[in-house]
Amino acid sequence: MKVYIKEFNVGMELKTKGVELEVRTPRGVHLGDFIVTKTGVEWCEGRICAGNGIKKSWSELISLLNSTSNP
Repeated sequence: MKVYIKEFNVGMELKTKGVELEVRTPRGVHLGDFIVTKTGVEWCEGRICAGNGIKKSWSELISLLNSTSNP
């Protein structure tokens, strides 16, 4: 996968807007955007705009990742 930071607002702490990562296949096909904010994360598949994607709070994401951890 190729992952690009679309906008890089340098700061020590994530703010409300957060950081948006553009995710592409190795051939350059756009898969979607992954947005990381202080309240959680959001996956926007394809051309879905921010605010309309799948949102998870940090506690939901941590629980999800812990439940699918590798042995």
